[in-house]
Amino acid sequence: MSGPVGSFYLKDNHPSLLITGGIGITPFRSMVKQVEAEWNGVEKQIKLLYIDSKKSYLFKNEFDEVANKTSISVTYLDTRENLHQEIDKFANLNNNDGNYFIAGSKSMVDSISTYLLNNNISKRNIKKDAFYGY
Repeated sequence: MSGPVGSFYLKDNHPSLLITGGIGITPFRSMVKQVEAEWNGVEKQIKLLYIDSKKSYLFKNEFDEVANKTSISVTYLDTRENLHQEIDKFANLNNNDGNYFIAGSKSMVDSISTYLLNNNISKRNIKKDAFYGY
């Protein structure tokens, strides 16, 4: 048995944008809980964008509670257009000084990754976790 492999974790103090839809919320819940457990009052810019066209946001109460106690910001969205607007806001402020984490279905991850690349975000700043079979 071995531990997690890859780069899908918050490891530095760079601003981080977490982008998710559907079941992709699962790894972000763990990341948010880690931030909550390690919270020491230091401002660390972490923004979670959670898109769900049905507006049935899993773990919403938990995310809202953690956001009230830490510097994490959570935005709930129901359209791709609104998601792109929020991504653009973050990218305009942080460009390639930020990390962009995407988790969800393969098609969603590919679509958002392409959107970021087309908006001059470096591939090295994009971390992906695609869920297959959805």
